[in-house]
Amino acid sequence: MTIRHVFAHFATKISEWAGKPVTFILALIAVIIWAALGPVFDYSETWQLVINTGTTIITFLMVFVLQNAQTRDTRAIQAKLNEIILTSHAENRFIGIENLDEEDLKHLDQLVAKAAKGKGETEACEISDEPADTSPAKRESRKRKTPVASTQRKRK
Repeated sequence: MTIRHVFAHFATKISEWAGKPVTFILALIAVIIWAALGPVFDYSETWQLVINTGTTIITFLMVFVLQNAQTRDTRAIQAKLNEIILTSHAENRFIGIENLDEEDLKHLDQLVAKAAKGKGETEACEISDEPADTSPAKRESRKRKTPVASTQRKRK
């Protein structure tokens, strides 16, 4: 088992554990105990440093763990959506749009919203590489011919 697999397993378990109510309650109890000990330690700099250092270290490490888990979840969802697109009558050209820049995604979102309202249904499904005056039969035949680059990527 590689370090990548070990870390992925670790990140999944930690993110599952971190999201549970009992974890929040334990953290809250720790803060309450720390606050209650303030008068005992005369609210010293050391007393403050304990909570500051502890929360900073936990936050710093959790960023990497949660980002790893979120990235894997996003990739899994993307693969599932791609499979749905490939096995349905949806446009194959929607596969891989997560790699578009923000402006292109906003434009595409507007087109899809317009199509959802029943206005310009074909416009929303047409990406700029296809002329608007193409017949519906030609558009349908082109729809399934384009190989999907995102499904051809090699696993790293």
